[in-house]
Amino acid sequence: MSEQVKVTFHGGLGDIGRNCATVETEDAMLVLDCGVLFPSEERPGVDFVLPDLSYIFERAEKVVGCITTHGHEDHIGALPHLLREVPTAIHGSPFTLGLARRRVKEAKLEHRAEWRPLADGEQRKIGSFSCEFIPVTHSVPGGLISAIGTPQGIILHSSDFKLDRNPVDDRHTDLARISTLASSPGIRLLLADSTNADMAGSTASESEIGPAIAEVLATNQGRRIVVACFASHLHRVQQVVDAAVRDNRMVATLGMSMQRNVRLGRDLGIIHIPEESFVSIEESDYLAPEELCVLSTGSQAEPRSSLATAAAGDNRWIKLGEDDTVVLSAHPIPGNEAAVANMINRLMELGAKVVHAGALHTSGHGKRDELAELHAAASPEWFVPVHGELRHMLAHADLAEVRGMNPERVILARDGDQVVLSDKGLHLNSKVTPGDYLLVNGKIVDIDRGMLRERRKLRDEGVIAVSVLLRSGEADLSAVDVFVESRGWLDEPERSRCEEQVEEAVLDIVVRFLSNFSESASASELDEGDMEELDYQIRRAAGKRVRAITGRRPVVIPIVHRMPRD
Repeated sequence: MSEQVKVTFHGGLGDIGRNCATVETEDAMLVLDCGVLFPSEERPGVDFVLPDLSYIFERAEKVVGCITTHGHEDHIGALPHLLREVPTAIHGSPFTLGLARRRVKEAKLEHRAEWRPLADGEQRKIGSFSCEFIPVTHSVPGGLISAIGTPQGIILHSSDFKLDRNPVDDRHTDLARISTLASSPGIRLLLADSTNADMAGSTASESEIGPAIAEVLATNQGRRIVVACFASHLHRVQQVVDAAVRDNRMVATLGMSMQRNVRLGRDLGIIHIPEESFVSIEESDYLAPEELCVLSTGSQAEPRSSLATAAAGDNRWIKLGEDDTVVLSAHPIPGNEAAVANMINRLMELGAKVVHAGALHTSGHGKRDELAELHAAASPEWFVPVHGELRHMLAHADLAEVRGMNPERVILARDGDQVVLSDKGLHLNSKVTPGDYLLVNGKIVDIDRGMLRERRKLRDEGVIAVSVLLRSGEADLSAVDVFVESRGWLDEPERSRCEEQVEEAVLDIVVRFLSNFSESASASELDEGDMEELDYQIRRAAGKRVRAITGRRPVVIPIVHRMPRD
């Protein structure tokens, strides 16, 4: 009998983000990606969300390395979290490692990692796993499909992929090699990207975007062009550069990540910008509008991104106005639609022309026809959909079954689940690890224990702090002082007027509460139960008066101080 192989999913099965899985034998564990999830408005104040790596940390001595399939943050952004507990070798294409190394260096953890660059088609032993890395097209250079040889056969992980028939860099997804592996020795388990599994047809080639961008430049002569796209999408950057050079424009980069990624891409020979056509944003002021094209971050209206700050009139390097055309070469990520729409409105208020419709973007993920081709090439014995929300994974499972795969060989897993390959087949172990969402709040990392609900309420309703000073236990107005401060609830002058009414209501309830005690009692003699009841009465009285006045339900925080009478 061959040794069992466990595949555990630590994130990425239910969300577009925090992708991380492990492939494990008795003596070795291989980590497959380690990314973050960017928070939606339902997680206010959270910097980003990490996968639950507790299972890995408990088995740290088994970790033999980490494969990074490509350089997007949802696949590499949590590497510092991993490396703090588990120093290991990081394997990936040169561009992927360049991005990952920067992230790790920022966290001052570079000494915890060994960097092992991979070439297309390279075969490498990582611990006891015999791996092969197959080129794949996506919306970032250097993506790799991983064929992981295990005691139970090959596990093929698609990474994020599409089948671009005419890629900008002429680097194609190598389906032929996958078909060869399927023929011999065969692919035991397929883990495949589900992002666009609910969309019919095929995704447009990245090379189709170049002519659309060139058309925008041609129809906006005499104007400065600002193109916003993802900083990691160097194939898009190359097409913008090519169009700008043909239009006799200089090219400048705006935004730290755009500057760094373009520099890295040039150093690695991934993108090509003629030196005579490149200018720093700091030195571009001398150029006339029609002589400049700016590559900018901020296509998703991220609050501190370059385009968002420019739309607010706060960018240090660029002031937008009537001589500018802004091109958004990226569709809004689900959840970002409102923020992007608001940014477009602000840009238009400044007088800029905004171009955001038409063939200015294409996805980096394959649709159903491309997924079907991958399945046909891999001909897997077992299949687990990965990388997507539940609706995407269900659609991908349906696709496999429509193609004729036995439904019993299609396993739907979620974060925290584990599938086990054995001589008998594949079976699912549910929730072998919690799969918790770890929230990063500055320097603090923890799960949500009610904090987000409180933040949402504070955001939506505001807060009222009610301070009560007790100088004795007497039922006497002179023995009680009440002060009310509120934020995020009302504006002046209504706020002050309502605060006064809340003070009156709280003063009345406190005096009535104290009247239940003897006149000789001291405030310091109120026991813990008495104080809890008083807090409740204050919160109830303040809340009731606020609702009566405004119909709102802000958070009420009672603060009671006890001190002896002077």
